[in-house]
Amino acid sequence: MRLHVVDEGPSDAPVVVLLCSLGSTVDMWAPQRRELAGEYRVLTMDTRGHGGSPVPDGPYFVEDLGDDVLETLDHLDVDVAAFAGVSLGGAMAQAIALRVPERVSALALVCTSAQFDNLDSFVERAETARTDGVAAIADAVVSRWFTDDIDPATRTTMRDMIAATPDEGYAGCCEAIVAWDSTSRLASITAPTLVISGAQDPATPPAHGHVLADGIPGARLEVLEHAAHLASYQRAEVVTPLLAELLKGTTA
Repeated sequence: MRLHVVDEGPSDAPVVVLLCSLGSTVDMWAPQRRELAGEYRVLTMDTRGHGGSPVPDGPYFVEDLGDDVLETLDHLDVDVAAFAGVSLGGAMAQAIALRVPERVSALALVCTSAQFDNLDSFVERAETARTDGVAAIADAVVSRWFTDDIDPATRTTMRDMIAATPDEGYAGCCEAIVAWDSTSRLASITAPTLVISGAQDPATPPAHGHVLADGIPGARLEVLEHAAHLASYQRAEVVTPLLAELLKGTTA
């Protein structure tokens, strides 16, 4: 299905696709969109079941979510792009790189995993989202996104973003995470790859980044201090230049 997409930057520039984490919308990429759109065509997409994108009934699989991205790119006549994804978005980026490597010029995997931990917690979150609504788990989710010293206004804004996620969309994406495992296929990823981990990330700690970087040929790993699960937002002053460095010379 076609996704809600924000299209920014020069229409004839190399394309960068930004993919979101579970429970977030295109707004989570605000710091990077502002910076990268001066030089690149930046396409930021709401995942199936999130933001302005359709909310079909489940089950969802990460491969389905990646296919949504590809269908949206086909509609926009985009053949090749660089992909950056956080958490669930990073799994989607892996799925795309595995399925259509010829369409991926570069890959940035931020606070994500080849196989997520604590899968029972995602099953429980899916059940809670369907019975009590996503708002019931929003506080617990946002507590994993940032270190304790994040400013209260940011915490409130992001908590409200999570709470506004459609219940079935959140639940379906939780179930997609449970089924995701690319561990045995990482060596097949051929795109130049940057892996970024947050040193204080309780959801995908640096050990997950090491698995990705060790498994993907030639991948580079950066572990950021003072960063939890949404490192791209909390440490934008570091993440954005790292993305720009990756993109320079790798985008067609």
